[in-house]
Amino acid sequence: MNSSAEEALRAAVHGLAGEARAVPDLAAGALRRGRRVRARRRAMVVSVSVLAVAAVLLPFVLLRHRPPGLPAVPEPTVSANPGPDLLPTPGRDWTASPLVLPGGWVVGSALSGGTGWVLDRSRNRYQRADGYAGVWPAPRGAFTALVDADRPLEIGLGDTARGRTNWIRVGPGVGPPQWSPDGRRLVVTISDKDTGERFIGVLSTDGGFRRYPVDTVRYFCTDHCFFTWTRDGRELALQQTDASAPRSESARHPRRGVQLFSADDGRPTRFVAVPGDPVGPWAWSPDSRLVVVQGQTEPLLVETATGRVLRALPTADAVFVSDDRLLYRRLYGYRDFVLADPAGRELARQPVPREVATLELSPAPR
Repeated sequence: MNSSAEEALRAAVHGLAGEARAVPDLAAGALRRGRRVRARRRAMVVSVSVLAVAAVLLPFVLLRHRPPGLPAVPEPTVSANPGPDLLPTPGRDWTASPLVLPGGWVVGSALSGGTGWVLDRSRNRYQRADGYAGVWPAPRGAFTALVDADRPLEIGLGDTARGRTNWIRVGPGVGPPQWSPDGRRLVVTISDKDTGERFIGVLSTDGGFRRYPVDTVRYFCTDHCFFTWTRDGRELALQQTDASAPRSESARHPRRGVQLFSADDGRPTRFVAVPGDPVGPWAWSPDSRLVVVQGQTEPLLVETATGRVLRALPTADAVFVSDDRLLYRRLYGYRDFVLADPAGRELARQPVPREVATLELSPAPR
């Protein structure tokens, strides 16, 4: 291109550039438009994602089983397990009336051997007992069984209501007596050391005495063999040694159960497979479903129908004051009385008078 033509072209380009108008904030506008485009794209992506999730979940929500409307249930409240009720210690005049225990029973006697205090039900107060080798007040009524060292072949039935004592000859080899639940009969275990024979001895408060022989081979018992009453007073229980288990003089002999006999004629009635020795009639629950026994190593709470051990107990001298309440003394301190349920939860404690805390206290129905 010649020089004149180049000059003409330059002149034309500059002229056109001079006529063009400048566009203000071109870069800023482009940035704003870019942000708007990206925002719209993100919104579309989120909307598509939400719709996709809803499309997946919606069938399950619609098909899910909906339970019928339930009434509003208040939130359970958590409360601390309350401790036992602590009852006041009896005052100095505790002998003036029956000492009531938790569960409604009373202290029937507080003794060490034949010395101490006995509840005189005819006067509704405690009387001193002294001078006898053994004293056993009846759980009901006005009678007390007595053993005198000067009358070794007899048992006395003291009638506090009439102020007299009737002595009944029972013979040698007699074990400790035990009252029936109604307080009308006594059972004693009679053992003849010369012949090895064993007898059930039953005394009645009217002065009667009968004894019934027991087959010691068939009803095998060794170590602490004493007849005790059942709760209803119709039968007598004798521990049965497990002849197949090893025995030692350093431990209680193992038991396979207890054999029951009729208290009216001494005939065997039934066998209960509980692994230990019931202490007396109150060891059986009123419904006879449970029984407290002294096992080979520890006291036990046992189910009578199956012989199943439910749990260990603090003492075998526990009494059922009802089907679901046990009364016993603690083994330490001043040995308060404790009312507990069969699971072992203590419900109430009753301190005992300090002057008799070391004596043997026997609870009895009120």
